[in-house]
Amino acid sequence: MIPRSFLFVPADSEKKLAKTKTSPADALILDLEDSVAPENRVRARGLAREYLQAGVSAKLWVRINPVGSADFVADMAAVVAGAPAGLVVPKPDGPEALHILDAHLIALETEAGLPIGSTRLLPVATETPTAVLSLPAWRSPPPRLAALSWGAEDLAAALGAATNRDETGAFLFIHQMVRAQVLLAAKAAGVAAIETLHADFRDRDGLARVARAAQREGFSGMLAIHPDQVEIINAAFTPSDDDVAYARRVVAAFTGGAGVAQLDGKMLDRPHLTQAEKVLALDRAIRSREHA
Repeated sequence: MIPRSFLFVPADSEKKLAKTKTSPADALILDLEDSVAPENRVRARGLAREYLQAGVSAKLWVRINPVGSADFVADMAAVVAGAPAGLVVPKPDGPEALHILDAHLIALETEAGLPIGSTRLLPVATETPTAVLSLPAWRSPPPRLAALSWGAEDLAAALGAATNRDETGAFLFIHQMVRAQVLLAAKAAGVAAIETLHADFRDRDGLARVARAAQREGFSGMLAIHPDQVEIINAAFTPSDDDVAYARRVVAAFTGGAGVAQLDGKMLDRPHLTQAEKVLALDRAIRSREHA
């Protein structure tokens, strides 16, 4: 099951890393990129490696520096042996970046005695104009692709935009368009789509509204930039008791293999059954994770 919440944690901060041990986040992203100053990256790699060795690798991801930068090979060499769940890949111009990573990862996994392909990849697939124009290429998934996410801040800077939001706080048209394309690209590739972060961590109501909208549209989870955002995100991407009860009724209505069914005066067909089954599967997966 893809995590509902991915919480970024600067990997050069022992204090912030220590606080995550009790975080309700489904996944933690140990960040070696934007939240770490270049002069602190050697220290950040060491702390990330130690945290991976002591932590639960199934919950831990690492954001490396961009493929082709001066740091990305050193980042991977430092953390892959710790068996992270995956790597978050910033600023790829397209799927080709993951093919480059795959070659490096095969060598590192072999050296560490890890199963080949065990390190999954989550690209932030929209941070450059070239990346946006390459989104259709993700429908032929590269190796290790776990999900697709998107970013609005770096894209706005690359476009020379003064902002990425209007006076109401909503994304401007071009960012709405990019967001929709990421959702479509992820589904075409057969992987989950992860909503971008809500930068104003004090805006709890706005975060709840955005997260619920993302869930309704088909996103499976959301990035978090502050610990206080995690529980709101988890709640938005968790089926409610009413959702689960209705899904069970839909499944029951199709008992016997009928192609169509009636429920509460409405006609249902196979897509309704498929959606209900997904809700129940997600509910089971979340309950299993919480009781593990």
